[in-house]
Amino acid sequence: MKSTAAPILEVQELSKFFGPGCPQCIEATGPEQGNNVCDTCSTVVACHGVSFQLYEGEVLGIVGESGSGKSSLLKCMHLDEVPTFGSMYHREVGMGRMDLFQCSDQQKRAIRNKLLGIVYQSPHLGLRMELSAGANVAEPLLLQSLRPRFSPIRARIVELFSQVELPVSRLDEPVRYFSGGMQQRVQIARALAPSPSLLLLDEPTSGLDVSVQASVLDLIKRIQWDTGLPIVVVSHDLAAVRLLSQRILVMRHGRVVESGLTDQVFADPHHPYTQQLVASALS
Repeated sequence: MKSTAAPILEVQELSKFFGPGCPQCIEATGPEQGNNVCDTCSTVVACHGVSFQLYEGEVLGIVGESGSGKSSLLKCMHLDEVPTFGSMYHREVGMGRMDLFQCSDQQKRAIRNKLLGIVYQSPHLGLRMELSAGANVAEPLLLQSLRPRFSPIRARIVELFSQVELPVSRLDEPVRYFSGGMQQRVQIARALAPSPSLLLLDEPTSGLDVSVQASVLDLIKRIQWDTGLPIVVVSHDLAAVRLLSQRILVMRHGRVVESGLTDQVFADPHHPYTQQLVASALS
């Protein structure tokens, strides 16, 4: 749902290279060349020239096969990676005019902790397995407070456990004893804990059983519906992205080959790769 207000996030010409880079990198890679590795200098062009705007209440899906550049793009958006080129603006930072990629490391940490929630493909990346489930959810809240108070934080954790449909009775159990689907729910609760203005999802259902995938997707959809939280979801699963998103970017070999409203892209895909993805998802 596109708003007349300013976008909450704007990404401009984002590119991420791994390697020394050379003048031939861009022309030597991409969908037309069928690869994302420069044959001159061996630089991996993970993504190049990606631009989009994200509005309040909107879910943007980014799809593509392994190596398409979608995960590198998300890491740059979460300020975990420094892009080679490009800029990114958030409406709540510097009145929307400060390039987040130019911020100091301290500023980036503050932006991540306050504004950007993330759910990783593997719970082992997003959770500390030696801690309890409740402690994992409490950690981002503690980072925000100079004088944390136990009672309000505990109440917030209980609220989040109820929101993601986790049994409050297991709040103090080590998260390593939870099933994969429950660990993903703990990750979602942790990401939501500081009330971020944007949620990033990196293959949130990959590796889960089909029935568990469905329950996690339903949970994400319900949370987005209830809160209106803008979301960027990265996945190789076109069916999952179709369920969650209103708009979609299709990536291949580091480039966006097609973009548009999700329903329109499914109904009338133009790029041969998108046609292949849609045919596979509908078969």
